[in-house]
Amino acid sequence: MKKQFIKYVLSCVVLAGGFTVTSCKKTSTKNVSRATGWKINAKEGGFQYNTDFKEQETAPGLVFIEGGTFTKGKVQDDVMHDWNNTPTSQHVQSFYMDETEVTNVMYLEYLDYLKSVYPPENPKYSNIYKGALPDTLVWRNRLGFNETMTNNYLRHPAYAEYPVVGVNWIQATQYAEWRTDRVNEVMLEREGYLAKDAKYQAASGEVAGTFSTQAYLNRPESVYNGQIDSLQGKANKDSVNTFAKRSSGIIMPEYRLPTETEWEYAAQANSGSREYNNYRGRKKYPWEGDYTRSGQRVGRGDQLANFKQGKGDYGGIAGWSDDGADITAQVMSYKSNDLGLYDMAGNVAEWVSDVYRPIVDDEVSDFNYYRGNVYMKSAIGEDGKVTILKDSVVYDTLPNGKVVAVNLPGEVKLIPVDEEETYLRTNFDSSDNRNYRDGDSSSSRFFDQFNDDEEEGSNSKNAMYDSPKHKVERDSLGKIVRQYDKSNNRTSLINDEVRVFKGGSWRDRAYWLDPAQRRYLPQYMATDYIGFRCAMSRVGSKSKTKNKTPRGKKAK
Repeated sequence: MKKQFIKYVLSCVVLAGGFTVTSCKKTSTKNVSRATGWKINAKEGGFQYNTDFKEQETAPGLVFIEGGTFTKGKVQDDVMHDWNNTPTSQHVQSFYMDETEVTNVMYLEYLDYLKSVYPPENPKYSNIYKGALPDTLVWRNRLGFNETMTNNYLRHPAYAEYPVVGVNWIQATQYAEWRTDRVNEVMLEREGYLAKDAKYQAASGEVAGTFSTQAYLNRPESVYNGQIDSLQGKANKDSVNTFAKRSSGIIMPEYRLPTETEWEYAAQANSGSREYNNYRGRKKYPWEGDYTRSGQRVGRGDQLANFKQGKGDYGGIAGWSDDGADITAQVMSYKSNDLGLYDMAGNVAEWVSDVYRPIVDDEVSDFNYYRGNVYMKSAIGEDGKVTILKDSVVYDTLPNGKVVAVNLPGEVKLIPVDEEETYLRTNFDSSDNRNYRDGDSSSSRFFDQFNDDEEEGSNSKNAMYDSPKHKVERDSLGKIVRQYDKSNNRTSLINDEVRVFKGGSWRDRAYWLDPAQRRYLPQYMATDYIGFRCAMSRVGSKSKTKNKTPRGKKAK
């Protein structure tokens, strides 16, 4: 260190031979390319990149979850013996997850936005708002009086911070997409790429059109129905770029439903029982111990989650409630797990993104395992540009007759990937991978691959999963026509539209509080005991606590 200091001083003095050093200032190499020596982020032009980026910011409502390895599907009790939870070793990348379940007030903000931007009184938009509404009739019971919840649970302020229910899997994913766009609007406003009032003008209907993250990244001039120029901010006036890009480091990854692997890993919260590079013991619940009651001195005997104690016992006797709730409870009513997540057991069960299958194919994937990939790409128009759905709304009629919007005005039109992306690839060869290695000719133990007359694919009579095939259509007058599959030869209720939900709820016994337990339901159905929370992928480093000394190098 001393030698380096002397060398630096000598370089700054006037030498006897008449040579001088005009500046002692060290030249910054941060904005100089190590590949070419060209300047980066020069005002004159050239390559522009965010060289000041440190790490991903934690987006609103989320908690950072550092990834690692764990045993997925390891249940403490298996009274069902249903071949549903084979333990497999999995590795999960770091990600973020909502601190709490999405609440009624959070979902009402979404409904209010849709109602303002796409007025339901406009026939063209009528099904957008209607399709997003939770099914409040899930509270009804033929032999129970629950009309108070039917009429009040979603909108009354008394239930504002209670988890939203009556939301099916499709509605939950659409909420996550909407949330992504609203958060990215805030980020762009904060960095000066959007004017401060732009998002409110769009939300109130003052500006026609709305903001879509994918549209902004692909064709920014199309955002806000082509009025983006008048809504740009002033903080980037000296920048070469008019619009932010992925390389700007400002655009957040999308909010989404967590995968089953992520959800289970986060619920177990094994970090609290870690000893060096191993986990101590086995956890039955998201908290330490084998019991549902607190053993700590303060609050000893209190229930640690909101669940059904026994037949007819949803909360204990009056004046001494076992868990403080009879139906759902306000979020954060119970202690968080070791990762800072609330209600990962009890209150409401939660949708995850996976398509349900009774087994996990860990022979193919033990890294970020997920069944449900459907790969899409942006449609390209005749002008060679990405296609934006300007005024059209794409709807889909669900098997129960409910109509939901698949694409909203201003969004990028997506189409399945084709041979252009799949030709001679080894990692994927089709757009829809939901039933990969599951009932096809290469993997099904029931498939007669030597029978030339047999029809290949999941629709074959020898396919592994042969679920009922109901049809919902609309006649020329728009009336729904429901055709029920009355076949007695169906072998399963499982298909590619059946999704996993995790965690126990206020209606469930303690058996379902084990994070490894799993159940399934068609993605178009909703109940009074299933809610959801969002997740977000982590980009960059695995840990937020970086090693000061690079791996493989000795500290000086």
